Amino acid sequence: MEGRTKSLAVSSVLASLYAVLVVTLAPLSFLPFQIRVADALLPLSIILGMPAAYGLSIGCAVANYAGGLILFGGASIIDVTGGALANFLACYLAWLIGRRSGVKRRFAATLIQTATITLIVGGYLWVLVGMPSSYNIFGLDLPGPLAVILGVAIGSVIAINIMGFTLEEAVRKALYITDK
Repeated sequence: MEGRTKSLAVSSVLASLYAVLVVTLAPLSFLPFQIRVADALLPLSIILGMPAAYGLSIGCAVANYAGGLILFGGASIIDVTGGALANFLACYLAWLIGRRSGVKRRFAATLIQTATITLIVGGYLWVLVGMPSSYNIFGLDLPGPLAVILGVAIGSVIAINIMGFTLEEAVRKALYITDK
């Protein structure tokens, strides 16, 4: 019973934190070029496992629903489910890869999270938001889907690989978790 209670608590706290961060920082969290600060919580799945994956997925669904209502007057089922599934898959893969010992392996796990989020969210966001067929970024004329994927990738690197990996390593140190 104690294990289930702890897992439920971890999932609930992470779901709440994720949703609050996304909605509070909505101007940064939505649209094709985003830095979703809440994604810094994703690498915690390396330490906390499946309860983190469940919580961060539920938090994403709630945040995308609430954010869609607040910013766009309606939520998209594609964004609510697609974002939640992307978070779940990213967390699950990172847990599988990073739970083994070694800082390099944990960092590699965050790179997998970034790739997962970028490909899934970047893949549907261009269609969902109805973006132009091309963008001129720094003098380069990029096709719309590629520009959106690049925008999500840059934000994910900042949130997951820089902020999130730093957070994961700090929590690991604070909890006295050592490599085996």
